[in-house]
Amino acid sequence: MDYEIEIRFQKLKSFLEQKFGEGMDVQAMLFLIGVNELGTGHRTFSKSEKTDLFHIAICTLLEPYGYYEFEGRDTENWPHFKLNKELPALTHQEQQYLLKEAMLEYFVRNEYYSEERDAD
Repeated sequence: MDYEIEIRFQKLKSFLEQKFGEGMDVQAMLFLIGVNELGTGHRTFSKSEKTDLFHIAICTLLEPYGYYEFEGRDTENWPHFKLNKELPALTHQEQQYLLKEAMLEYFVRNEYYSEERDAD
Protein backbone atom coordinates (compact mmCIF):
# COMPACT_ATOMS: atom_id res chain seq x y z
CA MET A 1 0.00 0.00 0.00
CA ASP A 2 1.28 3.42 -0.91
CA TYR A 3 1.34 5.30 2.38
CA GLU A 4 1.14 8.69 0.64
CA ILE A 5 -2.21 7.72 -0.93
CA GLU A 6 -3.45 6.42 2.42
CA ILE A 7 -2.47 9.63 4.23
CA ARG A 8 -4.09 11.77 1.51
CA PHE A 9 -7.20 9.55 1.61
CA GLN A 10 -7.50 9.91 5.40
CA LYS A 11 -7.41 13.71 5.00
CA LEU A 12 -10.17 13.50 2.39
CA LYS A 13 -12.16 11.19 4.69
CA SER A 14 -11.83 13.70 7.58
CA PHE A 15 -12.94 16.53 5.29
CA LEU A 16 -16.03 14.59 4.17
CA GLU A 17 -16.86 13.58 7.75
CA GLN A 18 -16.95 17.27 8.69
CA LYS A 19 -19.60 17.79 5.99
CA PHE A 20 -21.55 14.52 6.16
CA GLY A 21 -20.85 13.04 9.59
CA GLU A 22 -18.75 10.21 10.94
CA GLY A 23 -18.32 6.89 9.20
CA MET A 24 -17.18 7.95 5.73
CA ASP A 25 -15.57 4.73 4.56
CA VAL A 26 -14.94 3.66 0.96
CA GLN A 27 -18.51 2.34 0.59
CA ALA A 28 -20.05 5.54 1.93
CA MET A 29 -17.90 7.61 -0.42
CA LEU A 30 -18.90 5.44 -3.39
CA PHE A 31 -22.56 6.00 -2.49
CA LEU A 32 -21.94 9.76 -2.18
CA ILE A 33 -20.24 9.86 -5.60
CA GLY A 34 -23.06 7.82 -7.17
CA VAL A 35 -25.72 10.15 -5.79
CA ASN A 36 -23.70 13.16 -6.95
CA GLU A 37 -23.32 11.76 -10.46
CA LEU A 38 -27.02 10.86 -10.65
CA GLY A 39 -27.73 14.49 -9.85
CA THR A 40 -31.08 14.08 -8.09
CA GLY A 41 -29.81 14.91 -4.62
CA HIS A 42 -30.41 12.87 -1.51
CA ARG A 43 -33.57 10.79 -1.40
CA THR A 44 -34.54 7.29 -0.37
CA PHE A 45 -33.17 4.72 -2.80
CA SER A 46 -34.27 1.12 -3.24
CA LYS A 47 -31.76 -1.68 -2.75
CA SER A 48 -31.48 -2.06 -6.53
CA GLU A 49 -30.95 1.68 -6.99
CA LYS A 50 -28.21 1.64 -4.34
CA THR A 51 -26.43 -1.10 -6.29
CA ASP A 52 -26.77 1.03 -9.43
CA LEU A 53 -25.34 4.04 -7.57
CA PHE A 54 -22.25 2.03 -6.61
CA HIS A 55 -21.88 1.00 -10.25
CA ILE A 56 -22.19 4.62 -11.40
CA ALA A 57 -19.54 5.67 -8.89
CA ILE A 58 -17.09 2.96 -9.91
CA CYS A 59 -17.58 3.66 -13.61
CA THR A 60 -17.12 7.39 -13.00
CA LEU A 61 -13.97 6.81 -10.95
CA LEU A 62 -12.42 4.41 -13.45
CA GLU A 63 -13.38 6.37 -16.58
CA PRO A 64 -10.20 8.53 -16.48
CA TYR A 65 -8.16 5.31 -16.41
CA GLY A 66 -9.81 4.20 -19.66
CA TYR A 67 -11.80 1.30 -18.21
CA TYR A 68 -15.23 2.83 -18.83
CA GLU A 69 -16.73 5.38 -21.18
CA PHE A 70 -19.81 7.48 -20.47
CA GLU A 71 -22.52 6.69 -23.03
CA GLY A 72 -25.31 8.99 -21.92
CA ARG A 73 -28.37 9.13 -19.72
CA ASP A 74 -31.59 7.15 -19.97
CA THR A 75 -35.12 8.58 -19.85
CA GLU A 76 -34.95 8.66 -16.03
CA ASN A 77 -31.61 10.53 -16.20
CA TRP A 78 -29.52 7.60 -14.92
CA PRO A 79 -26.00 7.66 -16.40
CA HIS A 80 -24.82 4.66 -18.44
CA PHE A 81 -21.31 3.55 -19.25
CA LYS A 82 -19.72 1.00 -21.52
CA LEU A 83 -16.77 -1.14 -20.55
CA ASN A 84 -13.73 -0.29 -22.68
CA LYS A 85 -11.30 -2.76 -21.19
CA GLU A 86 -11.38 -5.36 -18.45
CA LEU A 87 -9.78 -4.53 -15.15
CA PRO A 88 -6.74 -6.66 -14.43
CA ALA A 89 -6.98 -9.21 -11.64
CA LEU A 90 -6.35 -7.21 -8.48
CA THR A 91 -6.01 -8.24 -4.86
CA HIS A 92 -8.41 -6.63 -2.38
CA GLN A 93 -5.59 -4.35 -1.25
CA GLU A 94 -4.84 -3.30 -4.85
CA GLN A 95 -8.55 -2.64 -5.46
CA GLN A 96 -8.73 -0.44 -2.37
CA TYR A 97 -5.62 1.46 -3.44
CA LEU A 98 -7.03 2.07 -6.93
CA LEU A 99 -10.38 3.24 -5.55
CA LYS A 100 -8.78 5.54 -2.99
CA GLU A 101 -6.48 7.07 -5.59
CA ALA A 102 -9.40 7.52 -8.00
CA MET A 103 -11.57 9.09 -5.27
CA LEU A 104 -8.85 11.60 -4.45
CA GLU A 105 -8.60 12.52 -8.12
CA TYR A 106 -12.40 12.76 -8.43
CA PHE A 107 -12.88 15.12 -5.50
CA VAL A 108 -9.91 17.32 -6.49
CA ARG A 109 -10.73 17.36 -10.23
CA ASN A 110 -14.32 18.41 -9.54
CA GLU A 111 -13.14 21.04 -7.04
CA TYR A 112 -15.07 19.51 -4.14
CA TYR A 113 -11.85 19.18 -2.18
CA SER A 114 -8.47 20.89 -2.30
CA GLU A 115 -5.39 19.19 -0.95
CA GLU A 116 -3.60 22.56 -0.91
CA ARG A 117 -6.28 24.04 1.35
CA ASP A 118 -6.05 20.96 3.56
CA ALA A 119 -2.28 21.41 3.92
CA ASP A 120 -2.71 24.82 5.61
